[in-house]
Amino acid sequence: MTFKLPHFILPAPVAQLGARLPQLPPTLALIAALNLALGRMIPRHLLEPLLNKRFCIRVTDAGMTLRFAYGTRGFRPIFDAAKPDLTISARSRDFIALLTREEDPDTLFFARRLLMEGDTDLGLLIKNTLDGIELPGPLKFSW
Repeated sequence: MTFKLPHFILPAPVAQLGARLPQLPPTLALIAALNLALGRMIPRHLLEPLLNKRFCIRVTDAGMTLRFAYGTRGFRPIFDAAKPDLTISARSRDFIALLTREEDPDTLFFARRLLMEGDTDLGLLIKNTLDGIELPGPLKFSW
């Protein structure tokens, strides 16, 4: 039996608390995962258009804002308040559904559950690159 991720939204106090907590630890976790995937799952040559681009991932119901950039040495956190080239926002459940490939980005985007702001061409490039990645195994949950 395959587990289907239930629809949920974290309670508002979680977002309020999350917004007050340091954002660097979850940002470092994200960029560590991205840097581990470089060359293994994500070919570096596909990411050349991302060089020196700034990104922001907002997990709206968790109050998290992860700011990072891509450079010649990989992904790194950014600390200034300069406007990112691309911001992607969604609830935690929707990001998990994307990771497990339970839902695709187009469905979430057109349902207004995934928002992209800034350089939409950059967003499409990222989407197409991620769509082309073969995951090492199914990320589906089974009972």
